[in-house]
Amino acid sequence: MPRRRSIEWRELAQAQSGLLARRQLNVLGYDNDYVDDQLSAERWRLVSDVVVCTTTGELTREQRMWAGVLHAGPGSAIGGLTALERRGLKNWHRDDITVLLAKSHNLQPLDGVRFVETRRPVSLNATRDLPTWRTEPAALLFAAYTPSLRTGLGLLAAVVQQKLSTPERLLTEIDRMRPLRRAKRFKQMLGQIADGAQSLAEARIESMCVDHGLPLPVRQSKRLDGSGKVRYTDAEWRLADGRLAVLEVDGGFHMEVGHWEDDIVRERDLVATGAVVLRCTDRELTDEPAQVAASLRAVGVGRSSA
Repeated sequence: MPRRRSIEWRELAQAQSGLLARRQLNVLGYDNDYVDDQLSAERWRLVSDVVVCTTTGELTREQRMWAGVLHAGPGSAIGGLTALERRGLKNWHRDDITVLLAKSHNLQPLDGVRFVETRRPVSLNATRDLPTWRTEPAALLFAAYTPSLRTGLGLLAAVVQQKLSTPERLLTEIDRMRPLRRAKRFKQMLGQIADGAQSLAEARIESMCVDHGLPLPVRQSKRLDGSGKVRYTDAEWRLADGRLAVLEVDGGFHMEVGHWEDDIVRERDLVATGAVVLRCTDRELTDEPAQVAASLRAVGVGRSSA
């Protein structure tokens, strides 16, 4: 085998974490007999019927991603939570690797890889090198088709919270991806985050109290923390035993790291004074207000006299 051809496969393998597809080798001039000789000599090993690995040892996660894309063939790309993992998303890890590919593929299974067929233009949404979907379409497609709406909304919130995207970019992508399942609900939540959910959360607390017979709370009450810094609570009620019940709402306003840290300090200082502190998300106030109201009643918030 000419030296130049050997260099070519080595360069390609290096760019693909040591993995090669048989079709790629064929294009470089290596026939299947050559590939089989390398496998027989145990210089290479078979990953799937169409993918070989030119390195030894257990496959790394990066190699498993390459294996999935090479197995699926041209036009496929890393998608779903795996794509977001590559973009830097934390705390949403799944062992299985998601590979998106066009409809009407007849593909053999591959251990540890989940192949998802889509009519959406896979290659147009992917970046180069290891083909990987961009943050916004990857997040929105996962959120649209994961069984739980709550999980989908939580993922979009995490993508914004971890600064992988912005509400504005996600809202623009929703329009590009039309039709998109759950688009209306996604727009509602992202709009709240973009506008700042503090005042919206206050309105939802008031609505919850009216609908479920709770007294209206004192809102944005000024309090001093242990260091003398002024902080504000979202909503609070005075209980029959004299203690405070405080409801803190985590939403778009609280997603910035600075606000989140302020919330932690405020909660710690409140608990130190004997207050009962409950937390909920803006989504719960929107979708499950009865559950939030039940939790408040459970800690002693009485019924409204109105």
